[in-house]
Amino acid sequence: QVHVVESGGGSEQAGGSLRLSCVASGSPFIRTCMAWFRQAPGKEREWVAITEHDGTTDYKDAVKGRFTASKDINKNTLYLQMNNLKPEDTAMYYCAARFDVTGGCSNHPLWYPVWGQGTQVTVSS
Repeated sequence: QVHVVESGGGSEQAGGSLRLSCVASGSPFIRTCMAWFRQAPGKEREWVAITEHDGTTDYKDAVKGRFTASKDINKNTLYLQMNNLKPEDTAMYYCAARFDVTGGCSNHPLWYPVWGQGTQVTVSS
């Protein structure tokens, strides 16, 4: 059974940093689209970063220059380094995956069949 598990959330003051991790298991970490989404209370789930199977990543404009996604194939792990955090980054962060992908990756949440349980990030001003 394929699944992903996030960790690394917490509380930080504005300007601080956090690193999220997402460990995938049950499938080879190849031809995989991995994504970070977030959802704040009362808001829709939105994409944050989409990592293609070649490692290239697309970022939502609001996090460009502050967030960096990276992938460790040997550990089947995706990371999200979040720097210069802002209060508006407060949300539940989810890792999502789609395996055995032959084309490009989507930033639509419905495209991803595998989701983690989420990890809370809270940024205070």
